[in-house]
Amino acid sequence: MLWTPTVLFLDSAGVERFRLEGYLPRKEFAAQLGLGLGRIAFMHKNWVEAENHYTEVVDKSQDTLSAAEALYWSAVSHYKKTNDHTVLGRVARELQKYPYSMWAKKASVWLPAQARSKTA
Repeated sequence: MLWTPTVLFLDSAGVERFRLEGYLPRKEFAAQLGLGLGRIAFMHKNWVEAENHYTEVVDKSQDTLSAAEALYWSAVSHYKKTNDHTVLGRVARELQKYPYSMWAKKASVWLPAQARSKTA
């Protein structure tokens, strides 16, 4: 391990799916744990469980840096589950409340062209 503490999230086959390195405040750490659980479910194409984990992070941790990532992956999980692309545009607009987040930037491609120029 390069930094302590390090928390690894392994799936049932022992494959690393998520990693936390270093110390975090309690609320951010809890949010990251939820992201890790969501990532395992997502990688196993369990879209319902993944969406539930990510949504829980959003609901409980809106004031954390992890909330933007959870919001992004919640929408992607929902899309994968339903093939309903409208959720992507909705979440891209919602992510604008985290303007400096890379997750808002990644989701900006789901915005209409005129809105995208404002997020560049």
